[in-house]
Amino acid sequence: MTGRREMHRNTSQSVRKTRIAIAIAIGVTLGCVFAIFFPHGLFTSSAPILTRTISKSIAQVNSASCESSERINMLKSEFVEASEKNSKLRKEIKELTEKLRLADQRKDNAQKQVLVLGKQQKAGPFGTVKGLRTSPAVIPDESVNPRLAKILEKVAVQRELIVALANSNVKDMLEVWFTNIKRVGIPNYLVVALDEEIAKFCESKDVPVYKRDPDEGIDSVARTGGNHAVSGLKFRILREFLQLGYSVLLSDVDIVYLQNPFHYLYRDSDVESMTDGHNNMTAYGYNDVFDEPAMGWARYAHTMRIWVYNSGFFYIRPTIPSIELLDRVASRLSREPHSWDQAVFNEELFFPSYPGYDGLHAARRTMDFYLFMNSKVLFKTVRKDANLSKLKPVIIHVNYHPDKLPRMKAVVEFYVKGNKDALKPFPDGSN
Repeated sequence: MTGRREMHRNTSQSVRKTRIAIAIAIGVTLGCVFAIFFPHGLFTSSAPILTRTISKSIAQVNSASCESSERINMLKSEFVEASEKNSKLRKEIKELTEKLRLADQRKDNAQKQVLVLGKQQKAGPFGTVKGLRTSPAVIPDESVNPRLAKILEKVAVQRELIVALANSNVKDMLEVWFTNIKRVGIPNYLVVALDEEIAKFCESKDVPVYKRDPDEGIDSVARTGGNHAVSGLKFRILREFLQLGYSVLLSDVDIVYLQNPFHYLYRDSDVESMTDGHNNMTAYGYNDVFDEPAMGWARYAHTMRIWVYNSGFFYIRPTIPSIELLDRVASRLSREPHSWDQAVFNEELFFPSYPGYDGLHAARRTMDFYLFMNSKVLFKTVRKDANLSKLKPVIIHVNYHPDKLPRMKAVVEFYVKGNKDALKPFPDGSN
């Protein structure tokens, strides 16, 4: 018993010594760790470090605040300077845009045609080269006049028609005009009635008619104006027809139709017009020599001349040059109320560009003066020539004589009813 107790006591002491040794080892280990990681002690050094960190942060904030104020002031200054530059640039851009717009307006139609009609081409062999003659048609815009667009859809044939303007002052001539159109069998024609009386008259005769919407600026002239005043209106009114995409054979009412004119048109130009000329030279152009003896050796100056186109009968296609022509003529007639529309029409069509003036770049063709005949050719030449009097013109325009109605009726008697003496009572010119 005594031996067992002694053995138990020795075992307990041994375990206790072992635990103490382990505790000492752990303590030494922890001491080494703290010595390595905290050489200045765990508590004594933390306060100065924190103080230094906070002081440094405060200094940085104060410095940043000062720098921010300076930066803001600098940015404000830069912003004001940039705003001024931006304002100047906007002004310059506006001026350049306006210059570009004006330059684009002045750009000639030949350049526009090159852009529209396609790529550049090489010139062919000598004698085979031909320039472009036909301008492209504009894109139809029915929003310009929906009511007129519906009428033209019914009346026009292949998007072309005869158009005449009329008021009650020319009622009798108008009746001869449309009676012969019907007799020839021309379906595509339209009367633009300038007053209510003509509108009702055409409706009663089953004649296609279009009465414009009220427009005091035009209607005042239409109601009371004479031939020249009414003639000037057509350039403003025709514009809508062209914008709608229709080719128009503009016709005065002092014209007798003997054949369908659409069978004799070339349609290769912006404007195709009858001439006031009376022979090959005057109708198609000639070299006229001006003699000034005082110049000695250089006394003879060569000039090119052509008699004017008749603004009472011409075929006009819906192209940009054609619309520009109408705008130019209408604008000038509004500024120059005493101008003659035919003179202005020819000046705008023929005058070239020169310093201070941009001419119209439009293609034009002169009609055969024996087919599209003026009354000077008829009464001065044709009726007296046995061979020429056998020819049948397409139209006769009684433009050279004031006694229009009786001469129109005589033309019908001569060419339609075969009365060979019908033209004899009239003088060559006016009485």
